[in-house]
Amino acid sequence: MKNSFRTELDDAKKIFRDPILLSTIILVILSLLIFIVWPLYDVFKESFLTQDGSITLKYYKEVLSQTETRKVLGNTLILGIFVSLISTVIGFLFAYADAYINIKFKKLFNILTILPIVSPPFALAMSFIMLFGQRGFVTYNLLHIKDANVYGFWGLAIVQILTFFPVAYLVLAGLLHQIDPSYEEAARNLGATRGYIFRTVVLPLVKPGIANAFLLVFIQSVADFGNAMVIGGNFTTLAAKTYLQAMGNYDLKGGTALATILLTISIVMFVLQKYWVGNKSYVTVTGKPSRQRDYITEKSIIIPVQIACLLICVFIMILYILIPYGSFVNLWGIDYTPTLKHYNYIMGLGLKPIIDTTILSLISMPITGVLGMVIAFLIVRKKFLGRRAVEFISMLSMAVPGTAIGMGYILAYNKEPLILTGTSIIIILAFVFRSMPVGIRSGVASLQQIDPAIEEAAQDLGANSFKVFTSVTIPLIKSAFFSGLVYSFVRSMTAVSAVIFLVSAQYNLLTVTIMSQVDVGRLGVAAGYSTILIVIVLVVVGVMKFLLSKIGITTSTREA
Repeated sequence: MKNSFRTELDDAKKIFRDPILLSTIILVILSLLIFIVWPLYDVFKESFLTQDGSITLKYYKEVLSQTETRKVLGNTLILGIFVSLISTVIGFLFAYADAYINIKFKKLFNILTILPIVSPPFALAMSFIMLFGQRGFVTYNLLHIKDANVYGFWGLAIVQILTFFPVAYLVLAGLLHQIDPSYEEAARNLGATRGYIFRTVVLPLVKPGIANAFLLVFIQSVADFGNAMVIGGNFTTLAAKTYLQAMGNYDLKGGTALATILLTISIVMFVLQKYWVGNKSYVTVTGKPSRQRDYITEKSIIIPVQIACLLICVFIMILYILIPYGSFVNLWGIDYTPTLKHYNYIMGLGLKPIIDTTILSLISMPITGVLGMVIAFLIVRKKFLGRRAVEFISMLSMAVPGTAIGMGYILAYNKEPLILTGTSIIIILAFVFRSMPVGIRSGVASLQQIDPAIEEAAQDLGANSFKVFTSVTIPLIKSAFFSGLVYSFVRSMTAVSAVIFLVSAQYNLLTVTIMSQVDVGRLGVAAGYSTILIVIVLVVVGVMKFLLSKIGITTSTREA
């Protein structure tokens, strides 16, 4: 106990002797408190306070007494469980095919993990409507079904599964690649069949990973706002209901009560994923496996897995191809004559949403990257009071639904001492603190692979923390740093759930404009805006990767 206290005291003395480090820690803690904790606290507080400031449970009683709210809560949980279950199964199938089976088209898997990142969050929902809606190409033109209804549970569930299964795939592919093939070989040498090895060796080793993937997809599903608004129809989820209650019904108190319920579900799942399941690992190797795995070559396994993966890949690719195609036809479902009228309409409306989104995303990108690496550096390399809290709060915004954080920003920054509503600053802050966790995670992973003795040597030679960070740490983790930059730009360009509360007449954003076009039935215009957004993202990311490759830095949005 005494030794532990003495160590903590020594660490505190070191920090106080380094004013730059002390100032950085204080600034980071303040920024997290002001831009993450304060908005969430305001949402929580608003749901418990009456107009005269007294504490009440009235708003919770009001919303929970409504049959519709209880139904919406049930909808959200049922959808989350169903989507997580199917997404994890499909993600595992792709991950197992990638790690264990000698099949073609593996490069397609990597493309599929990038597509949901670089496209608007409701892009697949829009394409799904274009294929299977009332005027859908498949339902109306091919099958001649005139009353097709793609809206509701099944439409939303299918779209969410196709959007989120790459999350499960990325988690499970990494774990399956880490398993040392010598365990399977030993079992095979003892006469075990492939099925028996799969059940008794592979599955037990990746059980925590499967649970981790399930919880991550569940968090994404319950927080999903864009798809729920576009294709949910009468099947309303908590994320959509929160927005409609606050902005549609002008019931901010009821909206904050719903946001708090949604927030509670997401945070509970986040804590489970990060601190219970996330820390468990049954993979018995550190570093790379001892040798290359012998891929499965039996046709009875390869053929069905290859067909299943290829069909899913082709279907998703068709959905994404429909977006630019839909922007060049006259009237979807009726007249497929090539035209540029949707782009002429976009030019007539003005390029302001496109310019605003691109500029604000470019401004937020370096801020997000630097702040993410600074926090990662403090978490991994420095010991100070509140370090665990800094780690938890900084990663928390990954789990916080966008509707909750957007509502929090409106409540927190619409009054003294910080009035930011209607300005570009509030949108930039939302971009920064929504994208930051991925940069932190990437930085932490890179720093844990680097021997701290390198930085300690620089400190022993008299370098302060700022000099060590800029001259030693950043060059060592430059790939993670620039991956974080790329990802933050992409995430900002495609954000919708938080910023839909923050746009104003002065600053409008592409995703919000696209959603409004979908709402009024202008699918061609929405497809045109979506195409422009995807092109901008690909061009900026491509230029960044090209420039960085010239100076010997590799980046990957998949890494991020």
